[in-house]
Amino acid sequence: MPHHITIEELINLVQAQAKTIVRLEAKIDKLEHELEKYKTRKDSNNSSIPPSKDENRVQHTSSLRQKSDRKVGGQPGHEGKTLEMTQTPDEVIEHRACFCPECGKDLNDQPFEFFGKRQVIDIPPIRQIVTEHKVYRCKCTCGKVVESEFPDGIDSPVSYGRNIESLVGYLNVRQYLPFKRLQELLHDLMGANISEGGLHCLLNRLAAKGADAYELIRKSVLNSSVIGTDETGMKINGKKHWFWTWQNNRATYIAASTNRGTATINKHVADISKEVTLVHDFWKAHFQTPVDRHQMCSSHLERETIYLEKLYKTTWPKSFRSMLIAAEKLKKEFIPADYNSPNQARDNLEKELNDLLEEPLNPKHTELITFQKRIIKYRDHILTFLYHPDVPPDNNGSERAIRNVKVKQKISGQFKIFEAAENFAILRSIIDTAIKNGQNVLLALNTIADYKRN
Repeated sequence: MPHHITIEELINLVQAQAKTIVRLEAKIDKLEHELEKYKTRKDSNNSSIPPSKDENRVQHTSSLRQKSDRKVGGQPGHEGKTLEMTQTPDEVIEHRACFCPECGKDLNDQPFEFFGKRQVIDIPPIRQIVTEHKVYRCKCTCGKVVESEFPDGIDSPVSYGRNIESLVGYLNVRQYLPFKRLQELLHDLMGANISEGGLHCLLNRLAAKGADAYELIRKSVLNSSVIGTDETGMKINGKKHWFWTWQNNRATYIAASTNRGTATINKHVADISKEVTLVHDFWKAHFQTPVDRHQMCSSHLERETIYLEKLYKTTWPKSFRSMLIAAEKLKKEFIPADYNSPNQARDNLEKELNDLLEEPLNPKHTELITFQKRIIKYRDHILTFLYHPDVPPDNNGSERAIRNVKVKQKISGQFKIFEAAENFAILRSIIDTAIKNGQNVLLALNTIADYKRN
């Protein structure tokens, strides 16, 4: 006989199916969210991920700059550049006709009149110059044997001079030439056959001479009122290491490190002033720096909101980004007196920020909620730049300073030993500081090569 389902059994079945439906709906929501994350991946366009980490590198990094109404190309008032003649040429060659092409008469006795000139800029053939140093001894009438001494730095039977030393530093650290190509260039350019070990020796020597300048750069950075900082990973003999930078408008200090934590901060900037405003991204170690004031990088935040807007199709990220852009625009309009005076436009932005942080978000938008909580935690460090004239809204200066490390890695590969990474940090700090001060980089390295440490 067929079994008849009772009402109680039907109720239990409906309840079980309802539980299953709730469970499946939650699972579907979770899977849809995961699928949306795959559709809206983080990349350099919408997050702090560097372009090198973009999957397949299909999409180019887009700029956060707003479109202007200016036309493409040179702007009105822009001065063009062209080759100019020098008034003191190294060589003058005069050209006079010897005979008349019409009648064939000799013109050597005829008076000539100057009517034009042209100049050719070139360089002479480059070759290495060998200087030999000889020492002598003689016997004084008192019986003492007196010996002359080799000049400072002439320590081995054959060595490379300071100009080659600074050139190797320039080509390797400024122009990023890997050792094989550097050896080829030096051989083809001036006939110098320098081994890989010889190149290491020259870089070690130049970096050692630059140690005092390196320390001066560190102190110069720490003595400023606003310091930008950033860090990036670097492989050294296959193991993960880190490069850090602390910089301002006049100097750049770069340091190689084995870690990305507070140990590096304590080693390099423990003597930083509490009055400094530290500009950086949200990496937690930076908040352990003993300073009272921070500025979060607005460019990082703007990129994150682009990602969150695409991920959740909601207006909150765009509103937050618009608030940041309006604050950056306001800073450009400020005069020095505005920073310490009441300002209604700034007050409106502060209120807008507070309203955004108090606005309830969709519980399903977990990453957006996490972002909002992070901003709430660091609320006092978002608009610092509107209260201090020297504080920038972004950390682009530090990203430019540390980007050289990634360029070096892309062109030359990883460092083999930690000492080579330290040499790069010393010389790159000197080079970037020279650039910021409008100095000739090669001449700056020549000065370092000529330096005699006590």
